[in-house]
Amino acid sequence: MGIYPIKDEAAHSRALRRIEALMDAESLATEQEHELDALVTLVAAYEEKHFAIGEASPIAVIEFMMDQNGLTRKDLEPMIGSRARVSEVLNGKRPLTLAMIRALSIGLRIPADLLVGTELKRGARTAKRIAAVRNVLSEPSRSRKKSAVAA
Repeated sequence: MGIYPIKDEAAHSRALRRIEALMDAESLATEQEHELDALVTLVAAYEEKHFAIGEASPIAVIEFMMDQNGLTRKDLEPMIGSRARVSEVLNGKRPLTLAMIRALSIGLRIPADLLVGTELKRGARTAKRIAAVRNVLSEPSRSRKKSAVAA
């Protein structure tokens, strides 16, 4: 079979069927191994472009971890604050603060960069803020206050 760019659903389906056939084979000749590698690369590129999964919001990540661990909003109070504050954060009415991000990262075992919202990832000024947050989160706790004040 020749290798062609995948430009539509029909070509995508043909490539998937061919990949399945090659993977089901008992053994592959070198030419078939190269074909399989090329097809997998083409399918991956097509799927990345046409079936891209967007980045999850920090709230979605928190809610997912709550669901996975059987936690309630009350369980977040030690990490976020009062019941009202937890509600505001989860309803998108209050942004996560650095202290909340740090506490949630540790308490729910979530990488801190997943808790920095996409709205903060826009523009040069906010890029500097994100870098400052990441630097602060990676510093030992005794020097954290000095860096947070500088940022």
